[in-house]
Amino acid sequence: MTLSRKNLLQSSIVAASTLGEGGFASNREAQAKSLIVLWLSGAPSQLETFDPHPGTLIGGDTKAIATRAKGIAIASEYPQLAEVMDQVSLIRSMVSNEGDHERGSITLKTGYRPDPTLQHPSIGAVLCHELQDTTVEIPRHISILPDQFAARGGFLGDQYDAFKISDPGRYLPDVKVRVDEARQQRRLNSLDLVEAQFMKGRSRQLDQELTLHRHTIDQALKMMSSEQLKAFELESVGASEKMAYGDSPFGRGCLVALRLIETGVRCVEVNLSGWDTHANNHEGHRTQAKLLDPAFAALIRGLQQRDKLDSTLVVCMGEFGRTPKINGVAGRDHWTRGFSVALAGGGIVGGRVVGATDPKGEVEEPDHPVPVKNLHATILNQFGIEYSKEVMTPIGRDMMLSEGRVLKELL
Repeated sequence: MTLSRKNLLQSSIVAASTLGEGGFASNREAQAKSLIVLWLSGAPSQLETFDPHPGTLIGGDTKAIATRAKGIAIASEYPQLAEVMDQVSLIRSMVSNEGDHERGSITLKTGYRPDPTLQHPSIGAVLCHELQDTTVEIPRHISILPDQFAARGGFLGDQYDAFKISDPGRYLPDVKVRVDEARQQRRLNSLDLVEAQFMKGRSRQLDQELTLHRHTIDQALKMMSSEQLKAFELESVGASEKMAYGDSPFGRGCLVALRLIETGVRCVEVNLSGWDTHANNHEGHRTQAKLLDPAFAALIRGLQQRDKLDSTLVVCMGEFGRTPKINGVAGRDHWTRGFSVALAGGGIVGGRVVGATDPKGEVEEPDHPVPVKNLHATILNQFGIEYSKEVMTPIGRDMMLSEGRVLKELL
């Protein structure tokens, strides 16, 4: 491959961000124990959220406000988030090669572009695979209000798929026994008899091992009787705490995510749909901000109050960004060169900004471009995981957990 001077310079900048005076900067000591992904489905505009350019042609009528982090301004629709911005850092120069919703979602959630021969695991699945925990009786990878591209286990196996919840904060259906204890025990005894007959013969044993049939049943029974299920419910939570997150399913989802993390769940994805603003972009983002602003800010405060922010990494992102140019129907179209991601906790230093975009919208490539794989390498690094570790896929192919490099300036 022939490198142009521009590409060589960009490569050097990215490489320099991962090197210290003594060489490659890698944090093998785990600082984060849990991950919360606030997934903004549909792709939010960086210009109406974390990278406003007020008073410019590309900025539209979006205003900016100062935040608790010196020198960092965000869109004026986020006053509550501005008050906790000293705990949040921003990447304003994310770059991707995928501008389609499905392909972009897969890329941001896995750190890899979609591959027709291999389904890559999402970051939550990787964390659960690499960091086993037998003390948690409920699913350790959960997606709240999932869209059609919910986090998957990929080549690590379906057992690492996110457990989906569509109505956060309420009693989970189909997890409580509907008969008395004696009748339930008779049913289980009958199941054991059926299992014993099924297991006769080596081929049936292989079937059982491959499908994890018995393991799945045992895990389901353990979950059905677990006190940890109460983390999904909000009946015992005070009204003022609930309202701090906003009276919305997304707000309740963020509060449930906090409770699940306290229980020991490894990764929770909370989805907020509605960001695909090809028309009426500014009005659409004002509506979305009323949902995201209180929930995001309350989540940061809640983690702080429970002394969980240092051990919980929060990542707020969508599948790509929005064009600097405003189209003919007052909307913004898909944009993959210089969109924003917000991170907090888990050893990430707050109040920092990586990269910058052109306020005139004339230069497509942002300053200090950050590929998606570097975000994933940084996340894995914060969990003490060797992100370049190779794992064997079912098709006999060695794959690294991430091909990226750590963003040293966020640590």
